[in-house]
Amino acid sequence: MRVFKTFTLFIIILLITFIGYTLVTTGFFRVIEPIFDGVILKKIPLKGAEDMMISAIDSFALISSTNRISYPPKTEESGGLYLIDLKQEDYSPIHLTVSFNQAFAPHGISFFKTDSVYRVMAVNHTTQGHSIEVFELYQHVLHHIKTLNHPSMVSPNDLVMLDEHRFYFTNDHGYTKGMGKLVEEHGGLAFSNVVYFDGQQYKEVANGIAYANGLNFDRKRNLLYVASPRHFLVKVYDRQQDGTLSFIENIKCGTGVDNIELDLKGKLWIGAHPNLTRFDAYARGRKKTAPSEIIRINYRNTGDYSVDKIYVEDGEQMSGATVAAPFGNLIFTGNVMDDAFLILKRSTNQ
Repeated sequence: MRVFKTFTLFIIILLITFIGYTLVTTGFFRVIEPIFDGVILKKIPLKGAEDMMISAIDSFALISSTNRISYPPKTEESGGLYLIDLKQEDYSPIHLTVSFNQAFAPHGISFFKTDSVYRVMAVNHTTQGHSIEVFELYQHVLHHIKTLNHPSMVSPNDLVMLDEHRFYFTNDHGYTKGMGKLVEEHGGLAFSNVVYFDGQQYKEVANGIAYANGLNFDRKRNLLYVASPRHFLVKVYDRQQDGTLSFIENIKCGTGVDNIELDLKGKLWIGAHPNLTRFDAYARGRKKTAPSEIIRINYRNTGDYSVDKIYVEDGEQMSGATVAAPFGNLIFTGNVMDDAFLILKRSTNQ
């Protein structure tokens, strides 16, 4: 009996420790204080605009939108890719995939320009599995080229293109169901990875990441950035000629970083979740709102960076910010499952 009581007490202490660790490391106790030097310019009625990318050269925004009921999804969901012509001040979305006749629930997106044509890739989640859909965008018309499937697409989240054929993508989980997934998520275990496709073969090039999420590539400095929201980090890698990655360092962000965009000066703009516990409850339909945050990282060199809070809000304006794409003094910021996304206007362009 005494052994049983000791074992029971040990289990209770272990459980309390696990719960406490989860709450602390997910930002549960963080106080949300509103921050933003600017105004909300417009709300765009587009459901679940989870990822966005802006072409500064041709002045348009590409948006990945899915009508999510809950996250992760339990049934087949539908979505599309949309374009906003930034030369027009009404910012009306144009549905590019209205004639795409496959199941399509896009997540992360990336594009690469060749001459006057853009090659576009989008992570696609359906009840049949995961894929990467490849398109060509000319002016405001999008054509589907092919579908990419591979066993390495365990739980793809985001991708970044190097050119028409080569790209990196993240798997945000190592385990996708059962106890393994539960422990990975709540214990903050680093089981996710980054995969590289060289145009012919897929290979893992980075692992040991807690919920690998958004990623982006700085072409000028040859650096790949990977968001690890469960550890509140952006991981920095040096890209080798064969596509493999050499880890440099972690950038401590203090928030659940999601998608990563780069501005013309090489600064990182990131939509983030300051309270991952609250976001999880919101995504599963247990809470009506979740706080949003936008940070900007000026990464100058190894060990030399600054993290600035640009926008913090409790979720009443928009819940669960996932992306922040800058365009001049505007910020296009999307989310997982709200009915609209925001265009923010900063007071200055600094």
